[in-house]
Amino acid sequence: MFKVIRDLSVKDKMRALICIVLIVASVWLELKLPDYMQEITTDIALAVTGTADMGDIWLQGAKMLLCALGSMVVTVATAFFSSRIAANSSMMLRARLFDKVESFSMAEINKFQTASLITRSTNDVNQVQMVIVMGMQVIIKAPILAVFAIGKIIDKSWQWSMVTTVAVLIMLIMITVIVVVAMPKFKIIQTLNDNINRIMRENLTGIRVVRAYNAEEYQTDKFDKANHDITDAHLFTGRIMAAMSPVMMLIMNGLNLAVYWVGVYLINEAVLEDKITLFADMVTYSAYAMQVIMAFTMISVIFVFIPRASVAAKRIYEVLETKTSIEDGEFDKDTKEHGRIVFNNVSFRYPDAAEDVLSNISFTAEPGEMVAFIGATGSGKSSLINLIPRFYDVTEGEILVDGINVKDYKKKNLRNRIGYVSQKTVIFTGSVAENIGYGDNGKAKTTNEDIELAAQIAQAKEFIDNLDGGINARLSQGGTNISGGQKQRVSIARAICRKPEIFIFDDSFSALDYRTDRVLREELEKKTKGITKLVVAQRIGTIINADKIIVLDDGEIVGMGTHKELLKNCEVYKEIAYSQLSKEELE
Repeated sequence: MFKVIRDLSVKDKMRALICIVLIVASVWLELKLPDYMQEITTDIALAVTGTADMGDIWLQGAKMLLCALGSMVVTVATAFFSSRIAANSSMMLRARLFDKVESFSMAEINKFQTASLITRSTNDVNQVQMVIVMGMQVIIKAPILAVFAIGKIIDKSWQWSMVTTVAVLIMLIMITVIVVVAMPKFKIIQTLNDNINRIMRENLTGIRVVRAYNAEEYQTDKFDKANHDITDAHLFTGRIMAAMSPVMMLIMNGLNLAVYWVGVYLINEAVLEDKITLFADMVTYSAYAMQVIMAFTMISVIFVFIPRASVAAKRIYEVLETKTSIEDGEFDKDTKEHGRIVFNNVSFRYPDAAEDVLSNISFTAEPGEMVAFIGATGSGKSSLINLIPRFYDVTEGEILVDGINVKDYKKKNLRNRIGYVSQKTVIFTGSVAENIGYGDNGKAKTTNEDIELAAQIAQAKEFIDNLDGGINARLSQGGTNISGGQKQRVSIARAICRKPEIFIFDDSFSALDYRTDRVLREELEKKTKGITKLVVAQRIGTIINADKIIVLDDGEIVGMGTHKELLKNCEVYKEIAYSQLSKEELE
């Protein structure tokens, strides 16, 4: 929480100082009320004997009213400023979290997991915001109120001080019990929120598979368990808090009764001249004692919320202070070469993995060439091409793009050179045009003509024209309102629209029928001459005309050449080829 306060803007820190001043003023006004009450009580007692002026009583009453109104105004102002500080801090935290996650490599994202990052950006930030709102009004006010109130009654009767001390000790014991018993549960609630968020997200994103396998009951059982876990944790802490309120009321009422009981004893034992003074002191002391108990009550409430907020803040700053494993380079200029890619003895292993998934990979893709990668599942094809835009960094060796090591590029400059189509098609909520013209490649603003041309090359124009709204038709999140092949064509059109110097297709033609696949590749060849194409494919037909085919097996290159060359000298390629096509088709 101290880091959150440290990172507040200068304006919010000034607002916080204003809040502190307002809180001190509020406490002073609240504690003036018992003083005026003592004066009124004394005057009323004297009025019984006919020695008091009723004007003095009205004057003291007016002062009490002014103090009450002043306290109300100051409290409202404090709430306004504290709410503004809390809202600004939560906005700042969400923005920083979003920017930080945007800078993460896949290694950091996999470390935290998507569901946890979402919880940290929403629920955890809300917990911090709630404590800041309460903190300005309660955390600061409670100790000030307690100190001021104790200072007002410290010189009164030792008997009253004794019963107040006993009440405070009981309060402290109760707060200690809450901290010891309930706090561990508060700390695990955040993790349970992550878990239920993860299960809900998995169920929604995989709803088709769930239904196809009649796994609704299985998913329901899994969700029920997570739901019961978090419910039990909340019930446990809720019961503790529910028990706290009546105990607080018992202590307050008990203290009030004890103060009056002691007061009656003291008044009964006092001489006549002191009885009126003691009666006024009793009324005043009772009011101040209630303020002391109220201060400790506020402290006990804060002890409930601070641990949760502290855990939330720790989780937030765990993300914010995570060092990105892929650092930005300095190079952001143009290059003499365009579209040349060189792998020099590249090896790679995933974070915390025991073995390399790629070993000693070396090849060159010349500008305008089509270089294809093929191999068995798990041979490292996708891992290899994901190293070029630096989704991960190589473990050994180097990758050069246009003669510059990819690690030396500013990431934005490097990725502006690439049109990337992922293995898992990603469609964003928005129109078809927004999905195709997505992103910034450092060039002039994408025009409708660019989008139309990209859709035409990707063989997507026909189905787009049939959509309600055409190019402006709305696509749902994940593209659930279009087919798999249509999603792939929109994704390919997105890469074409960037007009990059390098295309990366990660098994991006798998959902297309053979005719569409062939026509799309022909159009790509004609309309994107001079652009280097890296293609990961499972189908021989997709890569049969590639300038260079690289065969991977268990993370190593076992063959490199044209289709005809590999049929002659690469057993792995020959085995893949004959499993898909006949001898006549291959020749």
